[in-house]
Amino acid sequence: MYRVVCQRATTVRQQCQRLFYPQRRYQSSGNSSLDVAREYKPNDKLHGFTVNKVVEVPELCLVSVWLNHDKTGAEYLHVARDDANNSFHVSFRTTPMDSTGVPHILEHTVLCGSERFPVSDPFFKMLNRSMATFMNAMTAYDWTMYPFSTQNPQDFKNLLNVYLDAVLQPKLRELDFCQEGWRLEHTDPNDPSSPVIFKGVVFNEMKGALADSQSLYSIAVLNNLLPSHTYGVVSGGEPMAILDLTWENLKQFHRTHYHPSNAKFYSYGNFPLENHLEIVNSQYLEKYEEINPNTEVPLEPRWSEAKEAVIYCQPDPMAADPSKQTTVSVNFLLSDITDINEALTLTILSSLLVDGEAAPFYQALLGANIGSDYSPMTGFQGYTREGTFSIGLQGIHDNDVAKVKEIIDQTIDNVIRDGFEEDRIEAILHKIELSLKHQTSNFGLHLGLALNSSWNHDADPSTFLRVNDQVDEFKKRLKFNPCYLQQKLEQYLKSNRHRLTLIMRPNEELSSQKQAEEEEKLQARLRELNDEQKSQIFQRGKELLEKQMKQEDISCLPTLKISDISPKIIAEPFEIIQSECAPPAESLPIYLCEQPTNGVTYFRGLASMASLSPELKPYVPLFCYIITKMGAGIYDYMELSKQIDLCSGGLSASVHLSESPDQPGQFQDGILLSSFALERNFERMLQLWTEIFNRPNLHGSPKNMERLTTLIRMSASELAASLSGSGHAYAMTHSASTLTAASKLREQFSGISQVSLMKRVAEAENQSKLIDHLEELAHKLLQKSNFRFALNTSGPAMRKSVRQFQDFLSSLPGEKIRGKRTKVEQTVFEPSSCKTHIELPFPVNYVSESFQGVHYTHEDYARLSILSRLLSAKFLHREIREKGGAYGSGAVCRSGLFSFFSYRDPNSLKTLDVFKQSVDWALDGKFTDADIDEAKLSMFQQIDKPVPPGSKGLTYFTQGVSDEMRQRNRDKLFAVSREEVMDVTARYLVPGHKLNSVTFLGPENEVTKGDNSWRVLTES
Repeated sequence: MYRVVCQRATTVRQQCQRLFYPQRRYQSSGNSSLDVAREYKPNDKLHGFTVNKVVEVPELCLVSVWLNHDKTGAEYLHVARDDANNSFHVSFRTTPMDSTGVPHILEHTVLCGSERFPVSDPFFKMLNRSMATFMNAMTAYDWTMYPFSTQNPQDFKNLLNVYLDAVLQPKLRELDFCQEGWRLEHTDPNDPSSPVIFKGVVFNEMKGALADSQSLYSIAVLNNLLPSHTYGVVSGGEPMAILDLTWENLKQFHRTHYHPSNAKFYSYGNFPLENHLEIVNSQYLEKYEEINPNTEVPLEPRWSEAKEAVIYCQPDPMAADPSKQTTVSVNFLLSDITDINEALTLTILSSLLVDGEAAPFYQALLGANIGSDYSPMTGFQGYTREGTFSIGLQGIHDNDVAKVKEIIDQTIDNVIRDGFEEDRIEAILHKIELSLKHQTSNFGLHLGLALNSSWNHDADPSTFLRVNDQVDEFKKRLKFNPCYLQQKLEQYLKSNRHRLTLIMRPNEELSSQKQAEEEEKLQARLRELNDEQKSQIFQRGKELLEKQMKQEDISCLPTLKISDISPKIIAEPFEIIQSECAPPAESLPIYLCEQPTNGVTYFRGLASMASLSPELKPYVPLFCYIITKMGAGIYDYMELSKQIDLCSGGLSASVHLSESPDQPGQFQDGILLSSFALERNFERMLQLWTEIFNRPNLHGSPKNMERLTTLIRMSASELAASLSGSGHAYAMTHSASTLTAASKLREQFSGISQVSLMKRVAEAENQSKLIDHLEELAHKLLQKSNFRFALNTSGPAMRKSVRQFQDFLSSLPGEKIRGKRTKVEQTVFEPSSCKTHIELPFPVNYVSESFQGVHYTHEDYARLSILSRLLSAKFLHREIREKGGAYGSGAVCRSGLFSFFSYRDPNSLKTLDVFKQSVDWALDGKFTDADIDEAKLSMFQQIDKPVPPGSKGLTYFTQGVSDEMRQRNRDKLFAVSREEVMDVTARYLVPGHKLNSVTFLGPENEVTKGDNSWRVLTES
């Protein structure tokens, strides 16, 4: 996986929520992981390692132990915490000096077999032999990481061995390089007369990644702002440069970069540190001697004057205004990210400048309504050796480039002169406090990712963990010097000559130019080959195909057994009470779930859409997007944003749609309101919801219309930008839309239809009818009699929270809504089959085929779920990724549906043939009972992932799936047999038995244009 940091600003809230998500707090007791860690002292010797530092971090309820390996110098950080979801990663500083994508392709290739585990793709095979809560590998700008997390001690040991053997003792076979990187191969590997083309997983992945204009722009910012060393190249690989990488280059890069002397090891959780160290040392590190890997990244030479660069992208067919597709930003090189205190200051300064409606740049740039949204990379980014700050706009007219630059300069001057309001600084410090307490399910994983960028450049990782120390230091500096932030703004932005203006303009010819460049490079390569070398292409293609089709003995891989899985679910008990603010016949249900929420109270409200007309429903996603951003009652939108930040973790609304778990054809559609706050701020947060319910600012005043225009453009821009990164999701949503009523509505809410609708809305000059729609939606949806509510908080806080919540309900409008409040049966829906090609200017395809399925409690649901995992792991991965060169593929069972998909796929109609072949494979029973067991493990891996306290009970609240239903489904999963899988394949996936529909997103296709059975849609 190639990580590209782009999109919107990295805010304090986003950083802290990504970094500091404690999963749970426990009172330490004798022999806890914390107690053991506290006993370690500097200079203690542990299995070939020496302890450097032991640091206790009370605010995160953890103890860190930082060690060095004596023979190799490898660093190891262990974070002891009483959390059962343990994590591990090994990370290498990878600093390529060209754009061949060598670290990215190496990341893929090391996972294709190792000395102890010589089977092909042990990594993907372990996905089905483990109960990991996370498994992946990723390449960033200057590091490559291999992380996993699991709650099972044996699983941890299994994965540790597989991961370490993969990275330190990989096979690095040439055929694996050809498969994952690039190769010349016949379109039909069995026909030497068929055309020769370029193939390769990473080759196609990066064609797709760089077709995304936001990713392209983000990479170009770093390439041009830090050009002198590794950030001046594309670490993931530029497709045409990938074709210059050789197998020997790959192996040499591994020798120099994947040595323990260049490694950082990290573990987290309540499993014993010494067990990990013993494996790492005795089985791997003690075999090595220390070297100088020479991978340090030097500081960028500073410029004496500002620079400007121009790049080009493919025009966006979904842009609301085709004449406004230019992006411009001003980018600054800042300080060394290993200075933790300075990095926090810059993060806070960035948030003050760009985050939220009251931010100066938000007001000046987005408020000007000359662009659709901030430019990619906006805000402080701390992912490179020296941090960066970017600010700009996308979706502007090319004539407005100079105006954007002028606004940026003027805004910097204004803020230096006027400073920041105290309550905005207070709001940011509140976000940090709340983020330390807010709990999610994979804290250890996120913590490891968060500290890696600075640790990668040799910062002390334990210092990074002391968040309160950093906040205290910031407060101290600000108290000593009230102009501290203005001076930093002067230093880093106003007076900084290392400043890049980057402009991206659309080019209608870009796609055809890239195709021509690839074809030219292909023909040049072919002209260089003699007959023997051409013959070798065919022979290697056959050899690779044989390797991919070979049935392997994978008994060398460790695995959990089905007997290792608990037969019982983890119950999520809750209590339902009735509100006291309405007559008994109209009382509102409140779902209460007492959990150790660490001083935070979580609120949800779920309203039905049953009273809405079909004309109104498509506008519900926009309503959800704007309802907490327009202002309400006594607050204009800027003041509301400020108040939200001062007392909560954010107020949000989203579309909710879930099929009934036990009633075929029925579903629940509505809106879901969500927020959370420190217990002391819960009542204050509810007061903000009261204003939104009672007096949302949706009337058509000039000020509101200007604000609405800004939000419409932002929403339309975000949706259009999501197409290239989530094309498989759009394809699946569309292919399912003709099969069930719920899926048809889901396509309106979150599919191509919604992207197209928002494009039309953004193009409209008169929004009076839209205002009428939004006001009617507010009137019909924001009625307390239309809701049910849920509260998650700690036992001691529950009584007070309920009392405050009853008062809140008393203040809400209560008009009686006629009609059904939850499940809605769409009797007019007629399912049908359809084949649709949605033409978009992508260099790759996103393909999906969907079939009618069954509801959650149906006896066949568990069988189809196991079938989806079986097909994904045992057939589709091999045929679509390994042989076909797509980046991803799979099959998914959902309530009422069974769907196939491919992601960043060089093929389109050929992939549909593979879907059919997978069905034939399952019908013929070409799998074993062991394969079924692996599919079950994969299924339990997903459904047994930890649920944070703030989300307990939501499965029933939002979907109607009770603990009893979950237990029955679990029992059925355990019982699924090989014969039952073959049976449901025949009854649900064979054409003619159930309706099916096909959709793919991708470039113009001559076959679909010439075949009347296909509906071809051109999105423009």
